[in-house]
Amino acid sequence: MIEIRTLQRLEVDDIRRLNVGYISPVKYVVKKSESHQQTLISLDLVPLDQPYVKQWETDDEELARLQRVVTEGLSLGAFDSAQMVGIAIAQAYRWNRSLWVWDFHIARTHQRQGIGKQLMEALADKARQAGLRVMVCETQNTNVSAITFYRRVGYEIDGVDLSYYTNRDMTDFEVAIFMKRKL
Repeated sequence: MIEIRTLQRLEVDDIRRLNVGYISPVKYVVKKSESHQQTLISLDLVPLDQPYVKQWETDDEELARLQRVVTEGLSLGAFDSAQMVGIAIAQAYRWNRSLWVWDFHIARTHQRQGIGKQLMEALADKARQAGLRVMVCETQNTNVSAITFYRRVGYEIDGVDLSYYTNRDMTDFEVAIFMKRKL
């Protein structure tokens, strides 16, 4: 049985084991057209000739930041017995009453079992109890499975940043997609 509980601390091995990346056979192509009268940004789902493979490595600086965020008391873990199989690292921004979900991962061995939804619902409850009005996450146009999951649990695409990662995001394949779930 899966138990969801507030994280007291972040174990380096857990985040490195869970935060492994993704493979996608499709992506959203992001296009922008702009004139004085109108700006349009569109996302069109297209198949890829070769699957897109994204692997993350969490460096020491990022680990230290995530460990600080966990101490704020809004991050959750999903545990199967003593092993962490899911994680939601989240931080409140009080000025606009938002909860930013910085990391959200389910172990590959435990995906498609409802654990992600259970973890996200527990996070939404925690955010409401903290007086927050919206949950925010960021993913990539290439991470279609994440976008699909977030939509299933109540998020909508609310923003696109065409240069969030580099100055060449649109030509270098990855564009930041911001999704929000109103509480």
